[in-house]
Amino acid sequence: MAVIVPRLRPEHRLWRSGLRRIAGVDEVGVAPTCGPVVAAAVIMPPNARKIAGVRDSKMLSSVQRERLDPIIRARAVAFGVGAASVAEIDRLNIYHATHLAMRRAIARLGGHDHVLVDGNRIVGFEAHVGPYTSIVDGDATCYSIACASIVAKVVRDRLMSRLAQRYPGYGWEHNAGYATPDHREALATLGPTPFHRRSFAPVQAAIHGAQLVFDLSDMAEGSDALVPPVDLDLTLVVDIDAATANDLAALMRETDPARVTAGG
Repeated sequence: MAVIVPRLRPEHRLWRSGLRRIAGVDEVGVAPTCGPVVAAAVIMPPNARKIAGVRDSKMLSSVQRERLDPIIRARAVAFGVGAASVAEIDRLNIYHATHLAMRRAIARLGGHDHVLVDGNRIVGFEAHVGPYTSIVDGDATCYSIACASIVAKVVRDRLMSRLAQRYPGYGWEHNAGYATPDHREALATLGPTPFHRRSFAPVQAAIHGAQLVFDLSDMAEGSDALVPPVDLDLTLVVDIDAATANDLAALMRETDPARVTAGG
């Protein structure tokens, strides 16, 4: 199967219109049964040459992502990382928590002219971030979004590896919290941790001791099947749990302490 190479077509269109700070935004961690959802926003220089090897983060190995991450950060005009905690995911549902993480990442850019976001149109998003364009499969086809997907994936994977040291036995260092067979077995044996999403079916099964039948497709981006929608002003929800915030902050200090922080 041919490899899809992300292009700069959306960015060039906006650059030609006179805009300069074009932010690509993507998130990781929608489907896992534990850990925060993490988003990154990246602004690349206008008319810059693409970094060789940048692809949708899902199409890259961890070694490839770790190699590209510092290059993207070094060449970016600005980048930001945001997260929504497990408590926020359970409170808001994963759909709304994901968009909250995106808004937090965008807020750390220090200003932007336009946002390119992976996925479908988001109700009310423009009121928080200004003009934006949604691109289905943007992480595979749009260069700035692909860069953001790599940064977000590296941060979240590192965080899950750190959490794996605090909660051994679940295999988070290699499954990143996804409901793999070894993770599900550990969940049934050891029970849920404070970082498990109690609104998700596999965790519910462990809590109640029931063998629930669930479909991982229910955890796809944009699904509200797991938790009823919450009618809530998301601007009021800006905190993440302290442990996650500290781990995220430590991860970002290791690379670029001046440009990115964690939290709300």
